[in-house]
Amino acid sequence: MIPKSRKHTLVLGASLNPERFSNICINELVDNGFPVSAVGLRNGIVAGIAVMTGLPQLSNIHTVTLYLGPKNQPQYYDYLMNLKPARIIFNPGTWNPELAELAANRGINTEQKCTLMMISGGYY
Repeated sequence: MIPKSRKHTLVLGASLNPERFSNICINELVDNGFPVSAVGLRNGIVAGIAVMTGLPQLSNIHTVTLYLGPKNQPQYYDYLMNLKPARIIFNPGTWNPELAELAANRGINTEQKCTLMMISGGYY
């Protein structure tokens, strides 16, 4: 049994479709004992986690893992900065230098990696 981690993760761009990587990521995070919040376009449940819409008030977010392309990210800039996560993970296809600079200016670490690979490799 893997001990619970304190790295509360927000999956931004969460999908209810089990074939989407964001959905698989939620399942993997839950299976590996990470506390998870999820925000997507539609309300629903993935791996027992409520997928919320809009800009829900969340606290104690350690990591934001992005599953939104760069053109869909600007509407979340202020939201993400106000969450004050320790890091933002840009999954493949989500890299955005503008958001990375905003994060760096606020002391938020950024990584261009695949969250699923990080979990399976044991270095999440």
